[in-house]
Amino acid sequence: MKRCTLTLVAPLVATLVASAGLAQQPAAPAPELAVGATAPDFTLPGATRYGLLRAPIHLSDFKGKTVVLAFFYKARTKG
Repeated sequence: MKRCTLTLVAPLVATLVASAGLAQQPAAPAPELAVGATAPDFTLPGATRYGLLRAPIHLSDFKGKTVVLAFFYKARTKG
């Protein structure tokens, strides 16, 4: 069985959020998810300790598997 270790880094998420904020029309706020609810599919750039992955990561790629998202908000910073 193949193991895929991926780390999603907060600066990448911040970049996506900032670029989404530059859109012409503001998007409607997403409804809040309840604990235990199924997460909506999303796409983020993936990263390893060696750098960014070429292909983006889709949550749907891991359907039926346990997924843990880790955000290290001070990663690659001086703080």
